[in-house]
Amino acid sequence: MKGTFALGRGRHAVLSHHLGDLDHYEAYRAYVEAIAHYQRLFAFQPELLAHDLHPDYASTRYAAEHPGEIPRVAVQHHHAHIASCMAEHGLDEPVIGVAFDGTGYGTDGAIWGGEFLMGDCRQFRRAAHLRYVAMPGGEQAIREPWRMACAHLADAGQDGARWLARIQEPAFLVVQQQLERRFNAPLTSSVGRLFDAVAALAGVRDRVRFEGQAAIELEGLASDLPAACDSYPFVIQPGPSLVIDTRPLIAGVVDDLRTGCTAARIGRRFHSTLVEMIAQVCGRLAAEHGLGTVVLSGGVFMNVLLTTETVARLTQDGFRVYRHQRVPPNDGGLCLGQLAVAAAGQAAGLVPG
Repeated sequence: MKGTFALGRGRHAVLSHHLGDLDHYEAYRAYVEAIAHYQRLFAFQPELLAHDLHPDYASTRYAAEHPGEIPRVAVQHHHAHIASCMAEHGLDEPVIGVAFDGTGYGTDGAIWGGEFLMGDCRQFRRAAHLRYVAMPGGEQAIREPWRMACAHLADAGQDGARWLARIQEPAFLVVQQQLERRFNAPLTSSVGRLFDAVAALAGVRDRVRFEGQAAIELEGLASDLPAACDSYPFVIQPGPSLVIDTRPLIAGVVDDLRTGCTAARIGRRFHSTLVEMIAQVCGRLAAEHGLGTVVLSGGVFMNVLLTTETVARLTQDGFRVYRHQRVPPNDGGLCLGQLAVAAAGQAAGLVPG
């Protein structure tokens, strides 16, 4: 939705202007024309094409259909986010990468978006992630946050019919059936979708008119309250990848609703919870693997309140913390990360030279 591209030569990268949603024909045509224009302008002939791992992205199709036998490398979405911030700051050491966003195609085919990665630009390991929750209706759940509220309530064993009584019964029943039958309800670990769920539960917004609207409004309400605020509970479950169980968090939100807590208070507690979550997971990974650098990326870190407090908390805990300053943390900066991953892989002989 925030299509950009990058050209790389030696140690230099040239990032394009924003070209919009590439699913729209006019935007895609402008994208193709802009790539050709930049190639002429910089006398550039590609030797390797890097693109997102998602097979249905317009940019992936562009790479697949590019004329000539040019090697291609698919880059996992959240690895590219972390690599983008690393490239911006010239980092080549192993880091803990916190990639929080709305959606990104995972290596297991699920929709990632609440990820803790360990590694560098060459390779990564998924060290921790949010518990998977169904996304009823797929992309419709992005436009209607109440669907994610319904999914998280069901996952936490809470009464969705009570807390979403304002939703018209036919629509609510369809979503319930999607959750029960696992029909058109892909799994997601997305923090962006968790933001939507909490915003809808708090009564902030059931439907959005633009991307991130519910989360933005929840942040606005939360920002009006002082920083000191207790967080909701959550559980970090052990395993090959740590899993952050959000069911206690949702139960905590429901308890607040039951006592008449304001949306601003719920939003403030939720932001504090995410900061605490990041701090605890990073602390655990650092203790186990000896990593002292944390990189923050992904569209959720457009949230000023979350980013500011996360940086402050991690710095207080002794980490070196890097966030975006010149390149957007959202998908507008993804191309730099894809370029960095491809270049690092090429230098290490992991991708064609």
